[in-house]
Amino acid sequence: MFWDRVAGVYDLFVNIYNRKVHEELKRIVAREIRADDTVLECACGTGMLTAVIAPRCRHITATDFSRKMLEQTRKKCQDYSNVKVEPADILSLDYPDHTFDVVLAANVIHLLDNPLKALDELKRVCRAGGKIIIPTYMNKEKTGQASQFSKTVGKAGADFKQAFTFTSYKQFFLNAGCEEVTYHMIKGRVPCAVAVIQYNSDKNSG
Repeated sequence: MFWDRVAGVYDLFVNIYNRKVHEELKRIVAREIRADDTVLECACGTGMLTAVIAPRCRHITATDFSRKMLEQTRKKCQDYSNVKVEPADILSLDYPDHTFDVVLAANVIHLLDNPLKALDELKRVCRAGGKIIIPTYMNKEKTGQASQFSKTVGKAGADFKQAFTFTSYKQFFLNAGCEEVTYHMIKGRVPCAVAVIQYNSDKNSG
Protein backbone atom coordinates (compact mmCIF):
# COMPACT_ATOMS: atom_id res chain seq x y z
CA MET A 1 0.00 0.00 0.00
CA PHE A 2 1.27 3.49 -0.93
CA TRP A 3 0.48 4.96 2.50
CA ASP A 4 2.36 2.20 4.33
CA ARG A 5 5.38 2.84 2.11
CA VAL A 6 5.48 6.59 2.77
CA ALA A 7 4.54 6.57 6.47
CA GLY A 8 8.14 6.97 7.61
CA VAL A 9 8.77 10.07 5.48
CA TYR A 10 5.30 11.62 5.30
CA ASP A 11 6.12 14.20 7.97
CA LEU A 12 8.63 15.76 5.58
CA PHE A 13 5.64 16.83 3.49
CA VAL A 14 3.70 17.87 6.60
CA ASN A 15 6.43 19.80 8.40
CA ILE A 16 8.59 21.11 5.56
CA TYR A 17 7.08 21.14 2.07
CA ASN A 18 3.57 22.23 3.09
CA ARG A 19 4.34 23.55 6.58
CA LYS A 20 2.59 26.93 6.19
CA VAL A 21 -0.70 25.29 5.20
CA HIS A 22 -0.55 22.69 7.95
CA GLU A 23 0.26 25.21 10.69
CA GLU A 24 -2.86 27.19 9.77
CA LEU A 25 -4.90 23.99 9.51
CA LYS A 26 -3.85 23.04 13.04
CA ARG A 27 -4.94 26.44 14.34
CA ILE A 28 -8.34 26.17 12.65
CA VAL A 29 -9.02 22.65 13.97
CA ALA A 30 -7.82 23.52 17.48
CA ARG A 31 -10.40 26.31 17.72
CA GLU A 32 -13.22 23.82 17.06
CA ILE A 33 -12.38 21.44 19.93
CA ARG A 34 -13.87 21.73 23.42
CA ALA A 35 -12.63 20.16 26.66
CA ASP A 36 -15.59 17.77 27.00
CA ASP A 37 -15.60 16.59 23.38
CA THR A 38 -15.34 12.95 22.39
CA VAL A 39 -13.65 12.96 18.99
CA LEU A 40 -13.34 10.49 16.12
CA GLU A 41 -10.55 11.18 13.66
CA CYS A 42 -10.60 9.29 10.38
CA ALA A 43 -7.51 9.15 8.15
CA CYS A 44 -5.31 10.43 10.97
CA GLY A 45 -2.15 9.69 9.00
CA THR A 46 0.93 10.25 11.14
CA GLY A 47 -1.03 12.06 13.84
CA MET A 48 -0.47 15.70 12.97
CA LEU A 49 -3.97 16.74 14.03
CA THR A 50 -4.29 14.00 16.66
CA ALA A 51 -1.48 15.63 18.62
CA VAL A 52 -3.24 19.00 18.37
CA ILE A 53 -6.63 17.68 19.46
CA ALA A 54 -5.56 15.32 22.27
CA PRO A 55 -4.67 17.97 24.88
CA ARG A 56 -7.89 19.85 24.13
CA CYS A 57 -10.54 17.10 24.32
CA ARG A 58 -11.88 14.48 26.70
CA HIS A 59 -11.07 11.56 24.39
CA ILE A 60 -10.02 11.00 20.78
CA THR A 61 -10.16 7.82 18.73
CA ALA A 62 -7.63 8.19 15.93
CA THR A 63 -8.09 5.85 12.97
CA ASP A 64 -6.53 5.16 9.61
CA PHE A 65 -6.58 2.49 6.93
CA SER A 66 -2.75 2.29 6.97
CA ARG A 67 -1.23 0.42 9.90
CA LYS A 68 2.18 2.00 9.27
CA MET A 69 0.64 5.46 9.55
CA LEU A 70 -0.99 4.39 12.81
CA GLU A 71 2.41 3.36 14.17
CA GLN A 72 3.60 6.93 13.64
CA THR A 73 0.50 8.31 15.37
CA ARG A 74 1.05 6.05 18.38
CA LYS A 75 4.62 7.31 18.73
CA LYS A 76 3.57 10.93 18.41
CA CYS A 77 0.75 10.63 20.96
CA GLN A 78 2.24 8.12 23.40
CA ASP A 79 2.18 10.63 26.25
CA TYR A 80 -1.59 11.21 26.01
CA SER A 81 -3.75 8.81 28.02
CA ASN A 82 -6.94 9.97 26.27
CA VAL A 83 -5.90 8.77 22.80
CA LYS A 84 -7.00 5.47 21.30
CA VAL A 85 -5.36 4.51 18.01
CA GLU A 86 -6.89 1.79 15.84
CA PRO A 87 -7.45 0.79 12.20
CA ALA A 88 -10.75 1.72 10.53
CA ASP A 89 -12.25 2.11 7.08
CA ILE A 90 -13.92 5.50 6.60
CA LEU A 91 -16.41 3.90 4.21
CA SER A 92 -17.57 1.38 6.82
CA LEU A 93 -17.00 2.60 10.36
CA ASP A 94 -17.50 0.07 13.13
CA TYR A 95 -18.96 2.55 15.64
CA PRO A 96 -22.56 2.96 16.83
CA ASP A 97 -24.78 5.74 15.53
CA HIS A 98 -24.49 9.17 17.18
CA THR A 99 -21.37 8.32 19.22
CA PHE A 100 -19.03 11.31 18.83
CA ASP A 101 -19.27 15.05 19.52
CA VAL A 102 -16.75 15.86 16.80
CA VAL A 103 -15.91 13.80 13.72
CA LEU A 104 -12.84 14.76 11.70
CA ALA A 105 -11.63 13.44 8.35
CA ALA A 106 -8.65 15.37 7.05
CA ASN A 107 -7.30 15.24 3.51
CA VAL A 108 -8.93 11.98 2.51
CA ILE A 109 -12.18 12.51 0.59
CA HIS A 110 -10.27 13.54 -2.56
CA LEU A 111 -8.76 10.03 -2.54
CA LEU A 112 -12.11 8.23 -2.55
CA ASP A 113 -14.20 6.93 -5.44
CA ASN A 114 -17.31 7.52 -3.35
CA PRO A 115 -16.81 10.50 -1.01
CA LEU A 116 -20.57 10.77 -0.43
CA LYS A 117 -20.57 7.33 1.18
CA ALA A 118 -17.78 8.46 3.50
CA LEU A 119 -19.71 11.62 4.37
CA ASP A 120 -22.78 9.52 5.19
CA GLU A 121 -20.68 7.43 7.59
CA LEU A 122 -19.28 10.55 9.26
CA LYS A 123 -22.83 11.86 9.71
CA ARG A 124 -24.03 8.53 11.09
CA VAL A 125 -21.52 8.42 13.93
CA CYS A 126 -21.82 12.12 14.83
CA ARG A 127 -24.21 13.18 17.58
CA ALA A 128 -26.95 15.63 16.71
CA GLY A 129 -25.68 19.05 17.69
CA GLY A 130 -22.07 17.98 17.08
CA LYS A 131 -19.77 18.96 14.27
CA ILE A 132 -18.02 17.32 11.34
CA ILE A 133 -14.71 18.81 10.20
CA ILE A 134 -13.43 17.94 6.73
CA PRO A 135 -10.20 19.57 5.54
CA THR A 136 -9.31 18.66 1.96
CA TYR A 137 -6.45 19.53 -0.36
CA MET A 138 -7.48 21.55 -3.37
CA ASN A 139 -6.12 19.64 -6.34
CA LYS A 140 -7.16 21.64 -9.38
CA GLU A 141 -5.81 24.84 -10.80
CA LYS A 142 -8.34 27.57 -11.58
CA THR A 143 -8.19 26.46 -15.21
CA GLY A 144 -9.77 23.15 -14.20
CA GLN A 145 -6.61 21.18 -14.95
CA ALA A 146 -5.11 18.82 -12.40
CA SER A 147 -2.31 20.45 -10.41
CA GLN A 148 1.30 19.36 -10.86
CA PHE A 149 1.32 18.14 -7.25
CA SER A 150 -1.65 15.82 -7.74
CA LYS A 151 -0.12 14.51 -10.98
CA THR A 152 3.20 13.80 -9.26
CA VAL A 153 1.81 12.01 -6.21
CA GLY A 154 -0.69 10.22 -8.42
CA LYS A 155 2.17 8.68 -10.37
CA ALA A 156 3.76 7.67 -7.06
CA GLY A 157 0.61 5.83 -5.99
CA ALA A 158 -1.66 8.35 -4.24
CA ASP A 159 -4.43 8.52 -6.81
CA PHE A 160 -6.55 11.67 -6.44
CA LYS A 161 -10.05 10.54 -7.41
CA GLN A 162 -11.63 13.96 -6.73
CA ALA A 163 -9.92 17.18 -7.85
CA PHE A 164 -11.77 19.88 -5.94
CA THR A 165 -11.63 23.61 -6.45
CA PHE A 166 -12.94 25.76 -3.60
CA THR A 167 -16.14 26.28 -5.60
CA SER A 168 -16.72 22.60 -6.39
CA TYR A 169 -15.82 21.68 -2.80
CA LYS A 170 -18.60 23.90 -1.44
CA GLN A 171 -20.97 22.53 -4.08
CA PHE A 172 -20.16 18.97 -2.95
CA PHE A 173 -21.50 19.69 0.54
CA LEU A 174 -24.47 21.63 -0.79
CA ASN A 175 -25.41 18.68 -3.00
CA ALA A 176 -25.05 16.39 0.03
CA GLY A 177 -27.68 18.40 1.91
CA CYS A 178 -25.30 20.06 4.38
CA GLU A 179 -26.82 23.44 5.19
CA GLU A 180 -24.91 24.81 8.18
CA VAL A 181 -21.31 24.84 6.95
CA THR A 182 -18.46 27.25 7.62
CA TYR A 183 -15.56 27.25 5.15
CA HIS A 184 -11.93 28.25 5.45
CA MET A 185 -9.47 28.46 2.57
CA ILE A 186 -5.77 28.06 3.35
CA LYS A 187 -3.39 29.16 0.60
CA GLY A 188 0.03 27.62 0.15
CA ARG A 189 2.03 25.15 -1.90
CA VAL A 190 -0.76 22.60 -1.62
CA PRO A 191 -3.80 24.67 -0.62
CA CYS A 192 -6.38 23.21 1.71
CA ALA A 193 -10.04 24.03 2.25
CA VAL A 194 -11.76 23.25 5.54
CA ALA A 195 -15.49 22.57 5.90
CA VAL A 196 -16.93 22.72 9.43
CA ILE A 197 -20.44 21.26 9.44
CA GLN A 198 -22.70 22.03 12.40
CA TYR A 199 -24.47 18.73 12.39
CA ASN A 200 -28.23 18.53 12.76
CA SER A 201 -29.57 15.14 11.72
CA ASP A 202 -32.70 16.71 10.20
CA LYS A 203 -31.06 19.57 8.28
CA ASN A 204 -28.05 17.51 7.15
CA SER A 205 -29.72 14.22 6.33
CA GLY A 206 -28.59 14.36 2.68
